[in-house]
Amino acid sequence: MAHLQAYHGMSERRACRVIDADRKSVRYRSTRDDDAAVREKLRELANQRRRFGYRRLHILLRREGVMINRKKTQRLYREEGLAVRRRRSRRRAVGTRAPAPVLALPNQRWSLDFVHDQMASGRRFRVLNVVDDVTRECLAAVPDTSISGRRVVRELTELIAERGKPGMIVSDNVLCGEAAAGDGQQVSLRRV
Repeated sequence: MAHLQAYHGMSERRACRVIDADRKSVRYRSTRDDDAAVREKLRELANQRRRFGYRRLHILLRREGVMINRKKTQRLYREEGLAVRRRRSRRRAVGTRAPAPVLALPNQRWSLDFVHDQMASGRRFRVLNVVDDVTRECLAAVPDTSISGRRVVRELTELIAERGKPGMIVSDNVLCGEAAAGDGQQVSLRRV
C-alpha cells in the first residue's frame, strides 16, 4: 500500500482498489496497550524462577498487582521465548545389580556424571563431574556446550597422570570402555 502511494503517486482510495483491500483495514490502528512493562516483569520473574511455566508466572504477576488475562500471559510468555523444556522420563535399569564393594581408600572408585542445564538465553550446556567416591572430593568439573567422548578421555587421562589410576570408574551414562582404554591406560568402566 505505502509502496503504491510513494512510488506510483496513487491516492489511498485508488491503491486500495488496485490491491482489492478494504480501506478500513488499511486505516486501522490498534488500540492495544503497550506491553513492554508487563513483558519486562514477566522476563524478570522467569529469570528468578526458571522452572516455572506461564501458569505459575501468571499467579506471581497477579500477586504483584499486574491484572492481565491468563491467555495474554501465555501469549507474552510464548512470544518472549520463555518456554521451559520438558523433562524426559528416565529409563529404569533392567535386571539385578551386583552388590557394591566396600570402599576404604581414596582412588578406589571414581564416579562420572553429566549435568545438563540451560542459560537464560536458552542455550544449553553440560558439566562433566568426576568425584572420588570415598573422599567425596570433586576431582574435575568440566563445563562446555558439548562434551565429546574424546574430551572425556582427555580429562580422565590428565586426572590419572595427576592422581594415579583408580581401581574402577563408575558412570551412569554409557561410555565406551575401548575409548577410555586407548593410549595404554587400563581402567575398568562399570555402568551402574
